[in-house]
Amino acid sequence: MSATDRTPLLQSLQLQEELRTTVGDRTLQILDRRRRTAVVKRRGWLLRRMLLAADVIGLVSALLVAQWLAPSVGNVDAYSPGMEIFAFLLTVPAWIVITKLYGLYDHDDERANHSTADDFGGVFHMVTVCTWLVIVITYLSDIANPTAQKLVVFWASAIAFICLARAGARALARRNEAYVQNTVILGAGDVGQLFAKKVRNHPEYGINLVGFVDTTPKERQSDLGDVALLGDTERLPAIVRLLDVERVIVAFSNDSHEETLELLRAVQDLEVQIDIVPRLFEFVGPGVEIHTVEGLPLIGLPPLRLSRSSRLLKRATDLVLTIPTLIVLTPVFAVLALMIKIDSPGPVFFRQVRVGAAGNTFRIFKFRSMRADAEERKQEVAHLNRHLAPGGDPRMFKIVGDPRVTRVGKLLRRFSLDELPQLFNVVAGQMSLVGPRPLILDEDRHVERWARQRLNLKPGVTGPWQVLGRSEIPFAEMVRLDYLYVTRWSLIGDLRLMALTIPALARRATAV
Repeated sequence: MSATDRTPLLQSLQLQEELRTTVGDRTLQILDRRRRTAVVKRRGWLLRRMLLAADVIGLVSALLVAQWLAPSVGNVDAYSPGMEIFAFLLTVPAWIVITKLYGLYDHDDERANHSTADDFGGVFHMVTVCTWLVIVITYLSDIANPTAQKLVVFWASAIAFICLARAGARALARRNEAYVQNTVILGAGDVGQLFAKKVRNHPEYGINLVGFVDTTPKERQSDLGDVALLGDTERLPAIVRLLDVERVIVAFSNDSHEETLELLRAVQDLEVQIDIVPRLFEFVGPGVEIHTVEGLPLIGLPPLRLSRSSRLLKRATDLVLTIPTLIVLTPVFAVLALMIKIDSPGPVFFRQVRVGAAGNTFRIFKFRSMRADAEERKQEVAHLNRHLAPGGDPRMFKIVGDPRVTRVGKLLRRFSLDELPQLFNVVAGQMSLVGPRPLILDEDRHVERWARQRLNLKPGVTGPWQVLGRSEIPFAEMVRLDYLYVTRWSLIGDLRLMALTIPALARRATAV
Protein backbone atom coordinates (compact mmCIF):
# COMPACT_ATOMS: atom_id res chain seq x y z
CA MET A 1 0.00 0.00 0.00
CA SER A 2 1.39 3.35 -1.05
CA ALA A 3 1.70 6.35 1.23
CA THR A 4 -1.10 8.04 -0.71
CA ASP A 5 -3.43 5.07 -0.14
CA ARG A 6 -2.59 4.97 3.55
CA THR A 7 -3.40 8.67 4.19
CA PRO A 8 -7.24 8.37 4.42
CA LEU A 9 -6.89 5.27 6.62
CA LEU A 10 -4.45 7.02 8.96
CA GLN A 11 -6.69 10.07 9.13
CA SER A 12 -9.67 7.85 9.97
CA LEU A 13 -7.76 6.05 12.72
CA GLN A 14 -6.52 9.36 14.10
CA LEU A 15 -10.07 10.78 14.13
CA GLN A 16 -11.39 7.60 15.75
CA GLU A 17 -8.84 7.82 18.56
CA GLU A 18 -9.57 11.52 19.01
CA LEU A 19 -13.29 10.92 19.24
CA ARG A 20 -12.90 8.10 21.76
CA THR A 21 -11.11 10.49 24.09
CA THR A 22 -13.84 13.11 23.62
CA VAL A 23 -17.14 11.27 23.99
CA GLY A 24 -18.58 10.11 27.30
CA ASP A 25 -18.34 6.69 28.92
CA ARG A 26 -21.95 5.88 27.99
CA THR A 27 -21.20 6.19 24.29
CA LEU A 28 -18.05 4.08 24.57
CA GLN A 29 -19.96 1.34 26.38
CA ILE A 30 -22.60 1.26 23.65
CA LEU A 31 -19.98 1.11 20.91
CA ASP A 32 -18.02 -1.67 22.57
CA ARG A 33 -21.14 -3.79 23.11
CA ARG A 34 -22.32 -3.34 19.55
CA ARG A 35 -18.94 -4.16 18.05
CA ARG A 36 -18.79 -7.41 19.99
CA THR A 37 -22.07 -8.41 18.30
CA ALA A 38 -21.98 -9.98 14.86
CA VAL A 39 -25.29 -8.39 13.79
CA VAL A 40 -25.97 -4.75 14.68
CA LYS A 41 -29.54 -4.58 16.03
CA ARG A 42 -30.91 -1.07 16.17
CA ARG A 43 -34.15 0.39 17.50
CA GLY A 44 -36.17 -0.24 14.35
CA TRP A 45 -35.07 -3.90 14.18
CA LEU A 46 -35.96 -4.43 17.83
CA LEU A 47 -39.30 -2.57 17.91
CA ARG A 48 -40.71 -4.05 14.71
CA ARG A 49 -40.30 -7.58 16.03
CA MET A 50 -41.56 -6.80 19.51
CA LEU A 51 -44.59 -4.90 18.21
CA LEU A 52 -45.40 -7.72 15.79
CA ALA A 53 -45.34 -10.19 18.69
CA ALA A 54 -47.48 -7.79 20.75
CA ASP A 55 -50.07 -7.56 17.97
CA VAL A 56 -50.30 -11.35 17.65
CA ILE A 57 -50.69 -11.71 21.42
CA GLY A 58 -53.34 -8.99 21.46
CA LEU A 59 -55.34 -10.54 18.62
CA VAL A 60 -55.25 -14.07 20.02
CA SER A 61 -56.16 -12.80 23.50
CA ALA A 62 -59.11 -10.89 22.05
CA LEU A 63 -60.30 -14.00 20.21
CA LEU A 64 -60.13 -16.13 23.36
CA VAL A 65 -62.01 -13.50 25.39
CA ALA A 66 -64.68 -13.30 22.68
CA GLN A 67 -65.03 -17.09 22.68
CA TRP A 68 -65.41 -17.05 26.46
CA LEU A 69 -67.78 -14.10 26.86
CA ALA A 70 -69.89 -14.67 23.74
CA PRO A 71 -70.00 -18.41 22.96
CA SER A 72 -71.31 -19.62 19.63
CA VAL A 73 -74.97 -20.34 19.14
CA GLY A 74 -76.83 -22.35 16.53
CA ASN A 75 -75.34 -25.30 14.66
CA VAL A 76 -72.32 -26.07 16.86
CA ASP A 77 -71.25 -29.01 14.70
CA ALA A 78 -70.99 -26.82 11.62
CA TYR A 79 -69.30 -23.90 13.37
CA SER A 80 -67.38 -25.31 16.32
CA PRO A 81 -65.20 -23.00 18.46
CA GLY A 82 -62.16 -24.94 17.28
CA MET A 83 -63.01 -24.28 13.64
CA GLU A 84 -63.55 -20.58 14.33
CA ILE A 85 -60.21 -20.28 16.13
CA PHE A 86 -58.39 -22.19 13.37
CA ALA A 87 -59.99 -20.05 10.67
CA PHE A 88 -59.01 -16.88 12.52
CA LEU A 89 -55.40 -18.00 13.00
CA LEU A 90 -55.15 -18.40 9.23
CA THR A 91 -55.98 -14.69 8.87
CA VAL A 92 -53.33 -13.46 11.34
CA PRO A 93 -50.67 -12.93 8.61
CA ALA A 94 -53.16 -10.73 6.75
CA TRP A 95 -53.75 -8.70 9.94
CA ILE A 96 -49.99 -8.16 10.25
CA VAL A 97 -49.68 -7.05 6.61
CA ILE A 98 -52.54 -4.57 7.01
CA THR A 99 -50.98 -3.28 10.25
CA LYS A 100 -47.75 -2.74 8.32
CA LEU A 101 -49.66 -0.83 5.63
CA TYR A 102 -51.01 1.45 8.36
CA GLY A 103 -47.39 2.27 9.28
CA LEU A 104 -47.76 0.97 12.84
CA TYR A 105 -44.34 -0.70 12.82
CA ASP A 106 -42.29 2.20 11.50
CA HIS A 107 -42.87 5.25 13.69
CA ASP A 108 -40.67 4.30 16.66
CA ASP A 109 -37.51 4.44 14.58
CA GLU A 110 -38.44 7.86 13.18
CA ARG A 111 -39.92 9.67 16.20
CA ALA A 112 -37.97 9.72 19.42
CA ASN A 113 -41.04 10.45 21.55
CA HIS A 114 -43.45 8.03 19.86
CA SER A 115 -45.64 6.13 22.32
CA THR A 116 -48.60 3.75 22.38
CA ALA A 117 -50.89 6.75 22.88
CA ASP A 118 -49.86 7.87 19.37
CA ASP A 119 -50.77 4.42 18.03
CA PHE A 120 -54.32 4.41 19.38
CA GLY A 121 -55.96 6.09 16.38
CA GLY A 122 -54.21 3.79 13.91
CA VAL A 123 -54.96 0.67 15.97
CA PHE A 124 -58.63 1.67 16.32
CA HIS A 125 -58.98 2.23 12.59
CA MET A 126 -57.05 -0.91 11.64
CA VAL A 127 -59.03 -3.21 13.96
CA THR A 128 -62.33 -1.71 12.81
CA VAL A 129 -61.52 -2.18 9.12
CA CYS A 130 -60.15 -5.69 9.61
CA THR A 131 -63.15 -6.76 11.70
CA TRP A 132 -65.46 -5.70 8.89
CA LEU A 133 -63.29 -7.65 6.43
CA VAL A 134 -63.61 -10.72 8.67
CA ILE A 135 -67.41 -10.29 8.67
CA VAL A 136 -67.52 -10.11 4.87
CA ILE A 137 -65.12 -13.04 4.34
CA THR A 138 -66.86 -15.35 6.81
CA TYR A 139 -70.25 -14.50 5.31
CA LEU A 140 -69.13 -15.16 1.73
CA SER A 141 -67.04 -18.27 2.47
CA ASP A 142 -69.32 -19.76 5.14
CA ILE A 143 -66.21 -20.90 7.05
CA ALA A 144 -67.62 -19.62 10.32
CA ASN A 145 -70.65 -17.80 11.60
CA PRO A 146 -69.66 -15.58 14.56
CA THR A 147 -72.51 -13.84 16.35
CA ALA A 148 -72.83 -10.07 16.47
CA GLN A 149 -72.11 -10.15 20.22
CA LYS A 150 -68.91 -12.10 19.65
CA LEU A 151 -67.72 -9.70 16.95
CA VAL A 152 -68.37 -6.67 19.16
CA VAL A 153 -66.52 -8.26 22.09
CA PHE A 154 -63.63 -9.22 19.81
CA TRP A 155 -63.46 -5.73 18.27
CA ALA A 156 -63.35 -3.94 21.63
CA SER A 157 -60.98 -6.50 23.18
CA ALA A 158 -58.60 -6.38 20.20
CA ILE A 159 -58.23 -2.60 20.46
CA ALA A 160 -57.61 -2.80 24.21
CA PHE A 161 -55.29 -5.82 24.18
CA ILE A 162 -53.21 -4.66 21.22
CA CYS A 163 -52.64 -1.26 22.86
CA LEU A 164 -51.76 -2.87 26.20
CA ALA A 165 -49.44 -5.38 24.55
CA ARG A 166 -47.75 -2.62 22.56
CA ALA A 167 -47.22 -0.58 25.74
CA GLY A 168 -45.66 -3.63 27.38
CA ALA A 169 -43.47 -4.31 24.33
CA ARG A 170 -42.16 -0.74 24.36
CA ALA A 171 -41.49 -0.92 28.11
CA LEU A 172 -39.42 -4.08 27.59
CA ALA A 173 -37.65 -2.63 24.54
CA ARG A 174 -36.47 0.41 26.52
CA ARG A 175 -34.45 -1.93 28.73
CA ASN A 176 -32.55 -3.26 25.72
CA GLU A 177 -29.31 -1.64 24.56
CA ALA A 178 -30.52 -1.77 20.96
CA TYR A 179 -33.26 0.74 21.82
CA VAL A 180 -30.71 3.50 22.50
CA GLN A 181 -29.91 5.74 19.54
CA ASN A 182 -26.56 7.50 19.39
CA THR A 183 -27.39 11.08 18.43
CA VAL A 184 -25.40 14.14 17.41
CA ILE A 185 -26.67 17.70 17.11
CA LEU A 186 -25.57 19.71 14.08
CA GLY A 187 -25.31 23.19 15.50
CA ALA A 188 -24.14 24.17 18.99
CA GLY A 189 -26.01 27.47 19.22
CA ASP A 190 -28.96 28.36 21.40
CA VAL A 191 -31.37 26.05 19.56
CA GLY A 192 -29.00 23.08 19.61
CA GLN A 193 -28.34 23.51 23.31
CA LEU A 194 -32.06 23.88 24.01
CA PHE A 195 -32.68 20.56 22.27
CA ALA A 196 -29.83 18.96 24.23
CA LYS A 197 -31.48 19.98 27.50
CA LYS A 198 -34.84 18.58 26.43
CA VAL A 199 -33.29 15.26 25.46
CA ARG A 200 -31.49 14.93 28.78
CA ASN A 201 -34.74 15.60 30.65
CA HIS A 202 -36.37 12.61 28.91
CA PRO A 203 -34.27 9.44 29.16
CA GLU A 204 -37.36 7.46 28.11
CA TYR A 205 -36.75 8.73 24.56
CA GLY A 206 -33.75 6.39 24.37
CA ILE A 207 -31.44 9.05 22.93
CA ASN A 208 -27.79 8.94 23.88
CA LEU A 209 -26.48 12.43 23.17
CA VAL A 210 -22.99 11.89 21.80
CA GLY A 211 -22.20 15.56 21.28
CA PHE A 212 -22.36 18.66 19.09
CA VAL A 213 -20.94 19.15 15.61
CA ASP A 214 -20.29 22.79 14.68
CA THR A 215 -17.54 24.79 12.98
CA THR A 216 -18.25 27.92 15.01
CA PRO A 217 -19.90 26.68 18.21
CA LYS A 218 -21.38 28.99 20.79
CA GLU A 219 -20.10 28.75 24.34
CA ARG A 220 -21.90 25.91 26.04
CA GLN A 221 -24.16 26.62 28.97
CA SER A 222 -22.98 25.49 32.39
CA ASP A 223 -25.29 22.47 32.63
CA LEU A 224 -24.11 21.20 29.22
CA GLY A 225 -20.39 21.40 29.89
CA ASP A 226 -20.04 17.62 29.82
CA VAL A 227 -21.52 17.28 26.31
CA ALA A 228 -18.68 16.76 23.86
CA LEU A 229 -17.86 19.09 20.97
CA LEU A 230 -16.99 16.54 18.28
CA GLY A 231 -15.51 18.84 15.66
CA ASP A 232 -16.25 20.77 12.47
CA THR A 233 -19.34 20.12 10.38
CA GLU A 234 -17.25 18.65 7.55
CA ARG A 235 -16.41 15.80 9.92
CA LEU A 236 -20.05 14.78 10.32
CA PRO A 237 -20.06 11.80 7.88
CA ALA A 238 -16.92 10.36 9.49
CA ILE A 239 -18.37 10.91 12.98
CA VAL A 240 -21.58 9.11 11.98
CA ARG A 241 -19.60 6.10 10.76
CA LEU A 242 -17.07 5.90 13.58
CA LEU A 243 -19.50 6.45 16.46
CA ASP A 244 -22.38 4.41 15.00
CA VAL A 245 -24.66 7.47 15.04
CA GLU A 246 -28.30 6.71 14.21
CA ARG A 247 -29.90 10.15 14.52
CA VAL A 248 -28.73 13.61 13.47
CA ILE A 249 -30.56 16.71 14.72
CA VAL A 250 -30.13 19.74 12.46
CA ALA A 251 -30.37 22.77 14.75
CA PHE A 252 -29.15 25.84 12.86
CA SER A 253 -25.40 25.66 12.35
CA ASN A 254 -23.71 28.72 10.85
CA ASP A 255 -22.91 26.94 7.58
CA SER A 256 -24.47 28.21 4.37
CA HIS A 257 -27.66 26.68 2.98
CA GLU A 258 -25.74 24.92 0.18
CA GLU A 259 -23.09 23.52 2.54
CA THR A 260 -25.74 22.13 4.90
CA LEU A 261 -27.64 20.51 2.02
CA GLU A 262 -24.49 18.87 0.68
CA LEU A 263 -23.60 17.63 4.13
CA LEU A 264 -27.04 16.14 4.80
CA ARG A 265 -27.08 14.40 1.41
CA ALA A 266 -23.80 12.73 2.31
CA VAL A 267 -25.12 11.70 5.72
CA GLN A 268 -28.40 10.41 4.34
CA ASP A 269 -26.50 7.76 2.40
CA LEU A 270 -25.34 6.33 5.76
CA GLU A 271 -28.86 5.19 6.75
CA VAL A 272 -29.33 7.65 9.59
CA GLN A 273 -32.50 9.38 10.77
CA ILE A 274 -32.32 13.13 10.16
CA ASP A 275 -34.53 15.47 12.19
CA ILE A 276 -34.63 19.15 11.21
CA VAL A 277 -35.68 21.86 13.65
CA PRO A 278 -37.81 24.22 11.51
CA ARG A 279 -37.24 27.93 11.36
CA LEU A 280 -39.72 29.82 13.53
CA PHE A 281 -40.04 26.60 15.56
CA GLU A 282 -41.52 28.63 18.44
CA PHE A 283 -44.57 29.22 16.26
CA VAL A 284 -44.93 25.75 14.75
CA GLY A 285 -47.15 23.34 16.67
CA PRO A 286 -47.24 19.54 16.36
CA GLY A 287 -50.46 19.59 14.33
CA VAL A 288 -49.29 21.74 11.41
CA GLU A 289 -50.02 20.61 7.87
CA ILE A 290 -47.40 20.44 5.12
CA HIS A 291 -48.46 21.09 1.52
CA THR A 292 -46.51 21.88 -1.62
CA VAL A 293 -46.45 24.36 -4.46
CA GLU A 294 -44.57 22.87 -7.42
CA GLY A 295 -42.47 20.74 -5.11
CA LEU A 296 -41.72 23.51 -2.61
CA PRO A 297 -42.96 22.37 0.82
CA LEU A 298 -44.98 24.87 2.84
CA ILE A 299 -45.97 24.63 6.50
CA GLY A 300 -49.57 25.68 6.93
CA LEU A 301 -50.49 27.52 10.14
CA PRO A 302 -54.30 27.78 10.53
CA PRO A 303 -55.86 30.93 12.01
CA LEU A 304 -56.25 31.00 15.78
CA ARG A 305 -59.80 30.01 16.53
CA LEU A 306 -61.75 27.56 18.64
CA SER A 307 -65.36 27.17 17.61
CA ARG A 308 -68.29 27.07 20.01
CA SER A 309 -68.90 23.42 19.10
CA SER A 310 -65.30 22.55 20.00
CA ARG A 311 -65.68 24.23 23.39
CA LEU A 312 -68.93 22.34 24.01
CA LEU A 313 -67.25 19.08 23.00
CA LYS A 314 -64.36 19.73 25.38
CA ARG A 315 -66.76 20.53 28.23
CA ALA A 316 -68.87 17.44 27.54
CA THR A 317 -65.76 15.26 27.56
CA ASP A 318 -64.73 16.73 30.91
CA LEU A 319 -68.08 15.93 32.52
CA VAL A 320 -68.45 12.47 30.98
CA LEU A 321 -65.01 11.43 32.28
CA THR A 322 -64.88 13.34 35.57
CA ILE A 323 -68.22 12.55 37.23
CA PRO A 324 -67.84 8.72 37.07
CA THR A 325 -64.21 9.08 38.18
CA LEU A 326 -65.24 11.05 41.26
CA ILE A 327 -67.83 8.41 42.16
CA VAL A 328 -65.27 5.61 41.84
CA LEU A 329 -62.64 7.53 43.83
CA THR A 330 -64.94 8.39 46.75
CA PRO A 331 -63.42 5.68 49.03
CA VAL A 332 -59.91 6.83 48.05
CA PHE A 333 -60.78 10.41 48.96
CA ALA A 334 -62.08 9.26 52.36
CA VAL A 335 -58.92 7.30 53.15
CA LEU A 336 -56.61 10.13 52.09
CA ALA A 337 -58.62 12.67 54.11
CA LEU A 338 -58.32 10.48 57.21
CA MET A 339 -54.55 10.08 56.70
CA ILE A 340 -54.10 13.86 56.40
CA LYS A 341 -56.09 14.56 59.56
CA ILE A 342 -54.17 11.96 61.58
CA ASP A 343 -50.76 13.09 60.30
CA SER A 344 -50.95 16.82 61.08
CA PRO A 345 -53.40 19.42 62.40
CA GLY A 346 -55.22 21.56 59.90
CA PRO A 347 -57.82 21.28 57.11
CA VAL A 348 -57.95 18.37 54.68
CA PHE A 349 -58.07 20.58 51.62
CA PHE A 350 -55.68 23.34 50.56
CA ARG A 351 -57.29 26.14 48.56
CA GLN A 352 -55.29 28.69 46.62
CA VAL A 353 -56.17 31.49 44.20
CA ARG A 354 -55.25 30.69 40.60
CA VAL A 355 -55.79 32.47 37.30
CA GLY A 356 -58.31 30.79 35.04
CA ALA A 357 -59.79 31.30 31.59
CA ALA A 358 -60.11 34.92 30.43
CA GLY A 359 -58.03 36.02 33.41
CA ASN A 360 -60.77 35.22 35.94
CA THR A 361 -59.53 33.96 39.30
CA PHE A 362 -60.79 30.91 41.19
CA ARG A 363 -59.76 28.82 44.17
CA ILE A 364 -58.13 25.53 43.29
CA PHE A 365 -58.76 22.43 45.45
CA LYS A 366 -55.85 20.22 46.49
CA PHE A 367 -55.25 17.77 49.32
CA ARG A 368 -53.12 19.56 51.90
CA SER A 369 -49.57 18.22 51.66
CA MET A 370 -47.87 20.88 53.83
CA ARG A 371 -48.20 22.15 57.35
CA ALA A 372 -51.16 24.43 57.94
CA ASP A 373 -48.86 27.48 58.31
CA ALA A 374 -46.95 26.79 55.07
CA GLU A 375 -47.97 30.03 53.37
CA GLU A 376 -46.88 32.12 56.37
CA ARG A 377 -43.48 30.38 56.34
CA LYS A 378 -42.88 30.85 52.60
CA GLN A 379 -40.44 33.72 53.10
CA GLU A 380 -38.40 31.64 55.57
CA VAL A 381 -37.67 29.03 52.90
CA ALA A 382 -37.56 31.33 49.85
CA HIS A 383 -33.75 31.08 49.72
CA LEU A 384 -34.10 27.32 49.04
CA ASN A 385 -35.85 27.92 45.72
CA ARG A 386 -33.98 25.76 43.19
CA HIS A 387 -34.66 28.32 40.46
CA LEU A 388 -32.51 30.93 42.23
CA ALA A 389 -29.41 28.92 41.29
CA PRO A 390 -27.41 29.90 38.16
CA GLY A 391 -29.33 28.87 35.07
CA GLY A 392 -32.63 28.82 36.97
CA ASP A 393 -35.72 30.93 36.44
CA PRO A 394 -36.72 32.98 39.53
CA ARG A 395 -40.23 33.38 38.12
CA MET A 396 -40.89 29.83 39.29
CA PHE A 397 -40.83 28.54 42.88
CA LYS A 398 -39.72 24.99 43.60
CA ILE A 399 -37.97 23.61 46.69
CA VAL A 400 -36.49 20.11 46.60
CA GLY A 401 -37.17 18.43 49.95
CA ASP A 402 -39.35 21.33 51.17
CA PRO A 403 -39.25 21.23 55.01
CA ARG A 404 -42.89 22.35 55.17
CA VAL A 405 -44.13 19.12 53.54
CA THR A 406 -45.71 16.61 55.93
CA ARG A 407 -45.03 12.87 55.98
CA VAL A 408 -48.32 12.05 54.27
CA GLY A 409 -47.73 15.03 51.98
CA LYS A 410 -44.57 13.41 50.62
CA LEU A 411 -46.58 10.35 49.63
CA LEU A 412 -49.32 12.47 48.08
CA ARG A 413 -46.85 14.50 46.04
CA ARG A 414 -44.85 11.51 44.91
CA PHE A 415 -47.88 10.04 43.15
CA SER A 416 -49.62 13.40 42.50
CA LEU A 417 -52.55 12.31 44.67
CA ASP A 418 -52.70 15.81 46.16
CA GLU A 419 -54.10 17.04 42.83
CA LEU A 420 -57.10 14.70 42.70
CA PRO A 421 -59.51 17.24 44.30
CA GLN A 422 -59.03 19.43 41.23
CA LEU A 423 -61.69 17.17 39.71
CA PHE A 424 -64.18 19.21 41.76
CA ASN A 425 -62.92 22.33 39.96
CA VAL A 426 -63.53 20.53 36.66
CA VAL A 427 -67.15 19.75 37.56
CA ALA A 428 -67.63 23.35 38.68
CA GLY A 429 -66.45 24.55 35.26
CA GLN A 430 -63.36 26.36 36.57
CA MET A 431 -60.88 23.85 35.14
CA SER A 432 -60.67 21.21 32.44
CA LEU A 433 -59.14 17.73 32.54
CA VAL A 434 -56.51 18.91 30.05
CA GLY A 435 -55.31 22.46 29.65
CA PRO A 436 -52.64 25.04 30.42
CA ARG A 437 -50.98 25.02 33.81
CA PRO A 438 -53.06 26.93 36.42
CA LEU A 439 -50.75 29.76 37.52
CA ILE A 440 -50.71 31.61 40.81
CA LEU A 441 -51.03 35.39 40.69
CA ASP A 442 -47.26 36.00 41.10
CA GLU A 443 -46.52 33.79 38.09
CA ASP A 444 -49.34 35.10 35.91
CA ARG A 445 -48.04 38.68 36.04
CA HIS A 446 -44.95 37.53 34.11
CA VAL A 447 -47.07 36.30 31.16
CA GLU A 448 -47.27 39.06 28.58
CA ARG A 449 -48.42 39.92 25.04
CA TRP A 450 -49.02 36.90 22.76
CA ALA A 451 -48.53 34.46 25.65
CA ARG A 452 -51.76 35.74 27.27
CA GLN A 453 -53.63 33.62 24.73
CA ARG A 454 -52.97 30.68 27.03
CA LEU A 455 -55.98 32.06 28.96
CA ASN A 456 -58.32 31.32 26.04
CA LEU A 457 -58.93 27.87 27.53
CA LYS A 458 -59.53 26.72 31.09
CA PRO A 459 -56.45 25.49 32.99
CA GLY A 460 -56.08 21.74 33.20
CA VAL A 461 -55.54 19.05 35.80
CA THR A 462 -52.98 17.72 33.35
CA GLY A 463 -51.40 19.22 30.24
CA PRO A 464 -48.18 19.64 28.29
CA TRP A 465 -46.27 20.95 31.31
CA GLN A 466 -47.25 18.04 33.55
CA VAL A 467 -46.57 15.40 30.89
CA LEU A 468 -43.30 16.71 29.49
CA GLY A 469 -41.31 17.51 32.61
CA ARG A 470 -43.08 19.67 35.19
CA SER A 471 -40.59 21.69 37.28
CA GLU A 472 -37.69 20.79 34.95
CA ILE A 473 -39.30 22.95 32.25
CA PRO A 474 -38.35 26.65 32.47
CA PHE A 475 -41.10 29.24 32.81
CA ALA A 476 -40.68 30.64 29.29
CA GLU A 477 -40.83 27.15 27.78
CA MET A 478 -43.90 26.29 29.84
CA VAL A 479 -45.69 29.40 28.56
CA ARG A 480 -44.76 28.52 24.96
CA LEU A 481 -46.08 24.95 25.38
CA ASP A 482 -49.35 26.28 26.77
CA TYR A 483 -49.62 28.75 23.88
CA LEU A 484 -49.15 25.96 21.34
CA TYR A 485 -51.67 23.78 23.16
CA VAL A 486 -54.36 26.48 23.18
CA THR A 487 -53.82 27.62 19.59
CA ARG A 488 -53.66 24.05 18.20
CA TRP A 489 -56.31 22.37 20.39
CA SER A 490 -57.91 19.10 19.32
CA LEU A 491 -59.86 16.42 21.18
CA ILE A 492 -57.43 13.77 19.95
CA GLY A 493 -54.60 15.84 21.43
CA ASP A 494 -56.42 15.94 24.78
CA LEU A 495 -56.92 12.18 24.79
CA ARG A 496 -53.24 11.69 23.95
CA LEU A 497 -52.14 13.91 26.84
CA MET A 498 -54.46 12.01 29.20
CA ALA A 499 -52.94 8.72 28.06
CA LEU A 500 -49.40 10.07 28.52
CA THR A 501 -50.14 11.38 32.04
CA ILE A 502 -50.03 7.94 33.69
CA PRO A 503 -46.54 6.95 32.42
CA ALA A 504 -45.34 10.49 33.19
CA LEU A 505 -46.51 10.09 36.80
CA ALA A 506 -44.89 6.65 36.98
CA ARG A 507 -41.56 8.07 35.82
CA ARG A 508 -41.83 10.88 38.33
CA ALA A 509 -42.64 8.48 41.20
CA THR A 510 -39.72 6.24 40.23
CA ALA A 511 -37.33 9.19 40.09
CA VAL A 512 -38.20 10.38 43.60
